[in-house]
Amino acid sequence: MHDFDDFHDDFPSTSRRVTWPVGVDPRGRAGPTRGQASGPHWRRTGLGLYVPTDVPLTTPQRIVEAAKLLPSDDRAPGGVAGGVTGWGALHWLGGGWFEGSAADGSPLDVDLACSYRRPWPGVAICEEGLDPQELIEVDGVRVTVAVRSVCFMMRRAPSLVAAVRAFDMAAHNDLVSLEEVHDYASEHRGWTGIPQCRDALLHCDENAWSPREVDMRLMWTREAGLARPLTNAPVFDLQGRHIGTPDLLDPVVGVIGEYDGSLHLAGPQRSIDVRREARFRDVGLEVVTMLASDLPDHQAVVGRLRAAYARAEPRARTDRPWTITPPQWWTPTSTVTQRRALTPEQRRRFLAIRRQASKPPR
Repeated sequence: MHDFDDFHDDFPSTSRRVTWPVGVDPRGRAGPTRGQASGPHWRRTGLGLYVPTDVPLTTPQRIVEAAKLLPSDDRAPGGVAGGVTGWGALHWLGGGWFEGSAADGSPLDVDLACSYRRPWPGVAICEEGLDPQELIEVDGVRVTVAVRSVCFMMRRAPSLVAAVRAFDMAAHNDLVSLEEVHDYASEHRGWTGIPQCRDALLHCDENAWSPREVDMRLMWTREAGLARPLTNAPVFDLQGRHIGTPDLLDPVVGVIGEYDGSLHLAGPQRSIDVRREARFRDVGLEVVTMLASDLPDHQAVVGRLRAAYARAEPRARTDRPWTITPPQWWTPTSTVTQRRALTPEQRRRFLAIRRQASKPPR
């Protein structure tokens, strides 16, 4: 890593593995000389800004390169310099699922909330009004606050499903709550895309653990026309022992939905999943599994869901050996408010499985 942090006036150094873009230095100390900058060992990141060509273009690196295009406060119109928004801000704020990639793996532009910078490849400019109080600095990068950033994504999402996914994955890391986003949308009802944002909020959930869980939940309700399931609700036996926490659960009928991605199809994880599914079946729960191969054909999953409901409904009112009522010793973590109230030690213990879920497969 080439460390030029000491020569960067606009942003302090950060512990993240990034290299700040630097300007030309005639002495070649704080940055490349003009001749070096035009050579093969430096890559241009903006007007008069460079990083060494061997610096990998990671997600954090893309964000700092975009952030460096923002002017300092004293050069910005009205003194509001703007900041990174959208997925880039949410990633920088700790959103583990915001990797800046489209469904096909291609990189998404880094969104900048400002109105006075020329376009640059890989960067998209948003010229909407910006309240200075909606800007914060985190590890040297100016970003818009989480609620504005997620509303930005929801308003501009290509579909309602994508808008729901944006909220759910921000709530996964407790960056926003349903109440916070609802209030923000109500205060900005005239903005482009607010109707989609408000519609999406009707389908959002604070306890989803992965984007594919979101997709399956919306498939369950919007395509299969079935009752909305609970998200990651723990199931217990009647003695208070934890049976498991399914991705989705209809507690009235007793149908469970599970998404198994590529990591679940082989190795130790597959054995864990099989034993877990057996525990659910042992207490009479119907399990429907969605695989990555089902994504192009939703009707296959819809058919399996409806068949599971048909099997489960005749015994839905009989005595059950399972419950979703937690024992007294259980600490609930299904809402953003509950998780924000945890101590650091409680977060380490109770949210460990959520942290594993928020590591997207590479």
